[in-house]
Amino acid sequence: MGLQHFLTVIGGLITPTILISGAGSNALNLDPETRQYMISASLIVSGLMSTAHHLRSLLQIIRVNIPKTRFYIGAGLLQVTGVSFANLPAAQALVRNMYKSGVCPTQVLDDGTTEYLPCPDAFGAILGTQMICALLTIGISFLPPRVIRKLFPKIVTGIVLLVIGSSLLTSGMENWAGGSGPCMSRPTTGDYVLCPNNAAPHAQPWGGPVNFALGASVFFTIIFIEMAGSIFLKNVSVVLGLVVGCVIAAAIGMFDGSSIEAAPAATFLWVKTFKLSVYGPGIIPFLFVYLDMSIECLGDLTAACDVSGIEIQGPVFEQRCQGALLADGLSGVFSGLATSMGVVTFSQNNGVIAVTRCANRYAGVVCAVLMIIFGVFSKISAAFLAIPSPLIGGMTVFLFASVATSGIRILGYLDWTRRDRVVIAASLAVALGVSLVPDWFTYVMPTVENSALQGFYDAISTVVGTGYIMGGILSILLNLVLPHEKKNIDHDESSVVSGADRVFMDEEAGTIYTRDNTNQHQQQ
Repeated sequence: MGLQHFLTVIGGLITPTILISGAGSNALNLDPETRQYMISASLIVSGLMSTAHHLRSLLQIIRVNIPKTRFYIGAGLLQVTGVSFANLPAAQALVRNMYKSGVCPTQVLDDGTTEYLPCPDAFGAILGTQMICALLTIGISFLPPRVIRKLFPKIVTGIVLLVIGSSLLTSGMENWAGGSGPCMSRPTTGDYVLCPNNAAPHAQPWGGPVNFALGASVFFTIIFIEMAGSIFLKNVSVVLGLVVGCVIAAAIGMFDGSSIEAAPAATFLWVKTFKLSVYGPGIIPFLFVYLDMSIECLGDLTAACDVSGIEIQGPVFEQRCQGALLADGLSGVFSGLATSMGVVTFSQNNGVIAVTRCANRYAGVVCAVLMIIFGVFSKISAAFLAIPSPLIGGMTVFLFASVATSGIRILGYLDWTRRDRVVIAASLAVALGVSLVPDWFTYVMPTVENSALQGFYDAISTVVGTGYIMGGILSILLNLVLPHEKKNIDHDESSVVSGADRVFMDEEAGTIYTRDNTNQHQQQ
């Protein structure tokens, strides 16, 4: 059972690290050896933190908690953790800002193409900033659940998920076409006429038919399995789609195995290190990242409790919420120290629990151990890195669209009063607009010589230029400020009120679970 859970989560777990370490103006442009290590580190950290989530249940038999308090660490359920997609938009915005401001180096090639050089210090800044901001989740874990529900109702959750998924589609489509590096500008001379470079095996021009076909092979394989496969195959459709794409890429000579050959037999945390720092302009964006992760954590925990047949309300459930939030906050701090982006509770495996009716925590421990093993044996991590960009693009487009779909489904359970429409329309207008035109606010803030003031201006520009942060801020403020309407006073409003008293999301798997007063069901 642990293997089935592992195969279900592995695709979404490695995706953020692959994208942020890759090529382009909003990525770190790191060398293959460093990228391989980052993938290994993310797997190891996810496995270790998943084990930590189970530790509380093993100790709960004798009611061990934080000494002299009523608080716990961990949820005590069959849950795994992984690098959250919520990291990506903020991290990409920070890296893009660091290249623009000269913190990260660039060079202009003879053909006029701008080449973005490796910037490992930017990753160190991301790690240091996330560690500071993870303290917010730790603080939230001690708030009463009713306060958290007041701040983050489903209208906020739905908007944030919709915009996160929509904004990340850009990265997926760029990779589908061949990558986000210098070849994306389609230069006619130089080393990047083809993607990822002219020396790559069976290299293709950006947007060429071969790249399109490779990405499509993954994308449509996933769709076919989701529609016609068995229940088990549906749970691992992303992995199977990648396997089919890799077989095709290898058959045409496009699979580059050099990174696998160059990778060491084994690795572990801190084999490579990054210079930790706190990037001032990134503090506000990453504070919101951890707000969003808190929302994810509570939603995922509710889903896990429901499919495991455990109560989803009452003091025991609230105790689990507190433990899960505290574990996620501590995971954010530890993951930064362990050279990995922030991890959060995953719920992709909730579908496996619902289908198999097995919520044994030891299956989660087996899954966590497999994560650690795959991370330690670095040849496996290097194999993920060797996957051509079009295959990654075909996979991530589906994953990111699933995140957006989760947001849409959550919004579908609103009453859709005029007030709801105003909150959603205003939030999406700015959030999606920023995602489409990220530079719209770039020239509003002045350039000053005072470095501290300039850092504050850069932080504002980063926040306003990150779509899902703007969508979340606007939706929270409008939801708190706008008065609620009386029902049925506007005949234009929908007269159908959802029977779901509780709606919660499985972000990465794109699944919404609902429970009303009389029945319980799962919607795919």
